[in-house]
Amino acid sequence: MRRKTSPVQRILTSGVMALVLLWVLFPFYWAFVNSIKQPADTFRPGAWVPFWQFQPTLEHWIAELSILETRHALLNSTVIALGAATLSVLLGTAAAYALARFRFGKEGNANLTTWFLSQRILPPVVVVIPFFLIMRQLQLLDNVFALMLLNATFTLPFPVIILSQMIRELPKELEEAAYVDGATIFQGFLQVVLPLLLPGLVATWIICMAFSWNEFLLALSLTTKSAIPMPVIIAGAEHTRGVQFWYVGVRVLLTMLPPIVFALLAQRYIIRGLTLGAVKG
Repeated sequence: MRRKTSPVQRILTSGVMALVLLWVLFPFYWAFVNSIKQPADTFRPGAWVPFWQFQPTLEHWIAELSILETRHALLNSTVIALGAATLSVLLGTAAAYALARFRFGKEGNANLTTWFLSQRILPPVVVVIPFFLIMRQLQLLDNVFALMLLNATFTLPFPVIILSQMIRELPKELEEAAYVDGATIFQGFLQVVLPLLLPGLVATWIICMAFSWNEFLLALSLTTKSAIPMPVIIAGAEHTRGVQFWYVGVRVLLTMLPPIVFALLAQRYIIRGLTLGAVKG
């Protein structure tokens, strides 16, 4: 029997949800409003409602999209994020399967899992200088491929940790039945485990893509011109007269849109993937 909630509880719950929703949506609104304001309206207090408190304009969108560096940075971010997420999931899935299905004697599965997790906790600023020296030696400075590799390195713990737990929740008897029918371990992994793991793979891929898309420090330290992504472009909106908030708004929205579109297209896989193994029957 469901417990009835009092009107006060419902009001408090609705109020908290409204505050959380306002907190989440306000950055989108701030970026949108500033992207359609004239510079004078940006610094004028009380100009928040278009057509009533100020006259909107699309000139900042037109000007920003006409800049070759912005379009190139958007392409760089897309290539880096998609490539890093794909590489991270490919390598992480194999590592996750090994941790879930095999036992490593000397090192121990728990120690290996902790090592992978420590790579995510490690602050990127600690390894910026070593990575810079390595990439300079390999002549990969200001290179999209280099940023792809480094972002894949830092997002690799996500698929390892998430997918290893999901694989443990899958019935091992399904793979054993495939082995009885003559399948190899590799065939059991490809034909039995991966199809069942698809929602988790998509959810993990989206997480890795989002973190790679938002990476700023490595991109700032290892790029100068050709491989600059959108986070660095956003940070470059400071002018001699101050921060150009109208261009910041345009760049923020341009940077937000691709991950949001990917997440909306794959939302049913994300929900299934994040809840895979959460309920045992």
